[in-house]
Amino acid sequence: MDLEKILKKLLKLPSETEWVEFKTAANSFHFSELGKYFSAISNEANIKGKEYGWLIFGVDDKSRDILGTNYRFSRKDLDSLKREIANKTTNRITFIEIYELDFSEGRVIMFQIPAAPKGIPVAWEGHYYGRDGESLSALNIQEIEYIRNQNKGSDWSAVICEDASIDDLMPEALAKAKDEFKKKYNHLSQEIEEWDDITFLNKAKIAIQGKITRTAIILLGRTESEHFISPGVAKLSWILKSDENIEKDYEHFGPPFILNVEKFLKKIRNLKYRYLPDKYIVSYRNKSI
Repeated sequence: MDLEKILKKLLKLPSETEWVEFKTAANSFHFSELGKYFSAISNEANIKGKEYGWLIFGVDDKSRDILGTNYRFSRKDLDSLKREIANKTTNRITFIEIYELDFSEGRVIMFQIPAAPKGIPVAWEGHYYGRDGESLSALNIQEIEYIRNQNKGSDWSAVICEDASIDDLMPEALAKAKDEFKKKYNHLSQEIEEWDDITFLNKAKIAIQGKITRTAIILLGRTESEHFISPGVAKLSWILKSDENIEKDYEHFGPPFILNVEKFLKKIRNLKYRYLPDKYIVSYRNKSI
């Protein structure tokens, strides 16, 4: 990626370009404002059909002159922003990358911000932000609904995970799926035994022409393969609470669901309480006395 070439193109864009923002940020920049701009640029990039947007420090917004910035001069501190931003955004969405460029005029930081996923507007601390020309503002209801309606009529689970392969599926989960498929189609048991894994996945409509879908990752994927469905989240959460609604225990279950749903169901129970009639309580108390 030729960052200097990209920066030159961005500097020539009109000031009201809503998926790009320049800030001087000479020495610091308020973290909450950074988060709001992250949400706004992510949402605006989606609406404008861009893959990502940019927040750039070290450049004057009006003149577009490079002035340089000392914001988080330590690379370690700069990289920690990815985690800090993720902690407060929808589905932990964060920067694609943070780049530093050195010019004679000073240091420039280029924050590459992913466009909001289709159907999922990005919030910062629970609030959706957008741009009204050059101004930061709340994302209006029309824009929120525009993003939310993007997935209507499409099957999210059938989307192919381009970089995933059969190696990203858990063998035990695949074996379990085959067994369940044979039970359902008992008359095909012998034929199913002769299928290789890819053939089975295609026949079961878990894969499409040998390509792994989000369904395959959710049902059969290894625990570490969950990133293929990001920013989607596949998680079952079991929480045990007392009669006073106090959390006593919890456990989260992710892929492969075909195995972990059974573990999840075994966790569900009610705490046992023993109630004694009042007469027994009185008798016991009298005996203690």
